[in-house]
Amino acid sequence: MKKNLITVIILALVVVNLVLTAVLTITIIPETQKANELITKVCSAIDLDLVAGDTAGSLSINVADMVDYAVNDGASMTINLADSGDGSLHYAVLVISLSLDSTSEDYATFGDGAGNLAAQDNIISDTIKTVVASHTIEDMRQNEDAVKEEILEALQGLFKSAFIVRVNFSSATYQ
Repeated sequence: MKKNLITVIILALVVVNLVLTAVLTITIIPETQKANELITKVCSAIDLDLVAGDTAGSLSINVADMVDYAVNDGASMTINLADSGDGSLHYAVLVISLSLDSTSEDYATFGDGAGNLAAQDNIISDTIKTVVASHTIEDMRQNEDAVKEEILEALQGLFKSAFIVRVNFSSATYQ
């Protein structure tokens, strides 16, 4: 009799456990699905932001679609650099070119449609000089890519377009 009573109690506990598990599953699954949807939305927003924040842009553009434009007809630009605190004046001598996306709608809008931005050369040069002049010689030597990105962002902001996809230093000398 004691064995049967213990068996009945165990069976009752198993049934109660099964019911509680079902209740937990029913209440937790919808919340988990909502959390998964939120995580998916956040991940997709981050991916979109990474694509939108790709100021280099060259990741999504074929090299065949890029047109190179030499700023100031390829002449070197001498730019005074910010004071580095060592007591001497430093400058950068740069030959800069821009890579333009020939498939962009704005490519035909600016210049003559063939990648010629000669009419905007002065404002492009001024924007470049402003960005470079805010950096020290150490910044230029150690973080040249970051300076290029900053110039690119400034130019894209100036034109309010992303048809400029890269800034290239054909020649860079720091003194």
